[in-house]
Formats: sequence, C-alpha cells, structure tokens
Amino acid sequence: MSLQKFRQNQRPNYFLALLVFVMIVFGLIMIYSASVVESYELFGYNYFYLNKQAISFLIGIVCWFVALKIDYRFWQKNAFWLIVVTLVLLLMVYIPGIGLKLQGAARWVQLGPLTFQPSEIAKLTFILYLAAWFSKKGEGIKDFKSGFLPFALILSSLCLLILKEPDMGTTIVLVAIGIVMFYTAGASIYHIGIGAIFAGLAFWFLVKTSPYRWQRLMVFMNPDSKSLEAGYHINQSLLAIGSGGWFGLGFGQSKQKYLYLPETHIDSIFAIIVEELGFLRSSLVVLGYLIIGYIGFKIAKTAPDMFSKLVAVGITTWIIVQAFLNISTMLGIVPLTGVPLPFISYGGSALIISMISLGIIMNISKQCNR
Repeated sequence: MSLQKFRQNQRPNYFLALLVFVMIVFGLIMIYSASVVESYELFGYNYFYLNKQAISFLIGIVCWFVALKIDYRFWQKNAFWLIVVTLVLLLMVYIPGIGLKLQGAARWVQLGPLTFQPSEIAKLTFILYLAAWFSKKGEGIKDFKSGFLPFALILSSLCLLILKEPDMGTTIVLVAIGIVMFYTAGASIYHIGIGAIFAGLAFWFLVKTSPYRWQRLMVFMNPDSKSLEAGYHINQSLLAIGSGGWFGLGFGQSKQKYLYLPETHIDSIFAIIVEELGFLRSSLVVLGYLIIGYIGFKIAKTAPDMFSKLVAVGITTWIIVQAFLNISTMLGIVPLTGVPLPFISYGGSALIISMISLGIIMNISKQCNR
C-alpha cells in the first residue's frame, strides 16, 4: 500500500471536532442566558436568539460533514473562483434592496429569507486563495515584485471593501491571517517588516480620520474619562467581569444582561460568561482555544503538502487571533473592536463558515503524515 493511500485511510482528528462541538453547545447555553432579557423585550419570548443559533448549528453540522468528505484539493482547484464570488458578495452589501444596513453598518446581504455576512465568508475564501497562490508561487514568493506586491494588493483590496462597511475588527483578523500565511509560505522577513510598517501607518491614519475609532482609542487610554459616552461599553464589560469574581454569580444570574451591557449575546458574551461562571470556570474557554490552536498547528506541521499546510495555518490563526481580540477587548487589554467569539457568540454566518472550516482542516488531518 502506498503512503498516499495510507494517509487517505487514516481517521480525521475527531477530538478536534468534539472539542469544537462542546464549545458550540456551551455557546448555545450562554446565548440563551445572555439574550433572554433582550429576546423577551424585542420579540415577546425568551428563546428567539437561541432558536436561530440552534438552526444555524444544525445547518452547520451538515456543512461540516460535507466539507469533511470533500478532498481538500478541491478547494485548491477552485480557490480563484471562490475569491471572485466573495468580492462580488462584498460589493453587494452596498446595493440598495440587497445590502442590509443595521446600526449604521452595511455588513449584510439579504436574498429573500436568507441574510448573511459576506465578510465571514471572506475569511475562509481568503485563506483558501492565499494558500493556493502561495503554494503555486513556491520560491517566487520571496521576490518583491512578483511576491510581496501582488500579496499586498490582494490583501489591501479585500480590507478596503470590509473597512468601507465599516468593520475594523474583521480587517485586523484578515491582516493577521495574511501576515502569518505569508511568513509560513517562506516570504522574506524584510518584506514582512516593510508591510508591517505600512500597515501600522494605515491603521493610524484610519483611526485618526474616523471620529468613533479615535474616540475608542482615547477611551482605551483612559476608560474613566467618558464613562457615560464612548467608554460606556467597556466600563459595563469590566463591571460584569469584576462582579463575577472567582466563581461567578451563578448561571442565569447576570445583572448586566438587563439592558446595561450592549451586545450581550454577540461581542460581549465573554463578559457575561465571566459574570455568571466566574474567572476559574471561564478560563476553561481560554484553555479550549489554546488546545484548538495546538491541534491546528500540529495538523499544519504534518500536512501532506504546502497548500494543506497553509490552509491549516490560516484557519488556526483566524480562530486564535479572533478569540484573542474578543477576549482582550472585554478585558480592556486592547481598544474595543467588534469581533465575535468563535463558536460561542451569536451569529449564523460566523458559525456555519467556522464549521465548514473545521471540516476542511479535519479532512487535511485525515491525510497527514503521522
């Protein structure tokens, strides 16, 4: 039996799936607890957000299973068309009657009863496209004109479309994914340094020219300066976390979910977790992400080829960076940035795409050289 056949007959990493599924079920429980007040206030019953997320989970299971069965090389062959479709979807958010604008942000596309966020799709298709392009480029990735410049153009084009929504959080995640994948593909450290300098300058320009981003930065520097204005969100988050103590107030006993803390079931769900379950038990969530990171990078290390290695690195980086950003913002470690907590926060698009990504990385694990 050949080595390739041996690899294809291996079992995928089901422990990774089990860990992710446990986190999703935990997320469903916490979404119910965090959203019960808002759900009743807006829709007249307690289970609105829980029901919608549960439906997304069921759809996600089907998508995960299909992605698990599809050979990862399929994504390599179709990566170009996937990124083209993604760019079209990102442009559709600005088309009246199709794009849906909520709370001043144009991040959703509505096609009949179906509503989704193209920026969530962009995270996965961007990873697949970069992995396919880098693996095809080979050593040419080290060249400034044929390696760095096209990479910078691809990344900046995608980021500009998402920044226009506006969505700074997703932009930061995409930049982090791009840099890590670029480095893993063998790019020059010198080129990465140049890119980091320009990215830092662009970030500063975007913050300086946007009143609400500048205000968030000032609040981060001095959270007490505007407690009833821009600093309200982070102050309420810190209040929730502080009141949770070591063991929490008890499941369902959060005070901040009574319409004090914004977005309790989305971006702020980690604050509710700490408030209700305490520091000790909420630290298991952080441990879960660390284990996912370890398994994901281990799969990348033993991947059968460069494309699968880069895909595993990209997906793992995406989950870890996004989880770090969400938790850090709730703790006041970094300025407030609106990104959901992977597998736990409310959001159908995010959950389904994350489960498809899980299926892809598990398909790669099935063919790893162990």
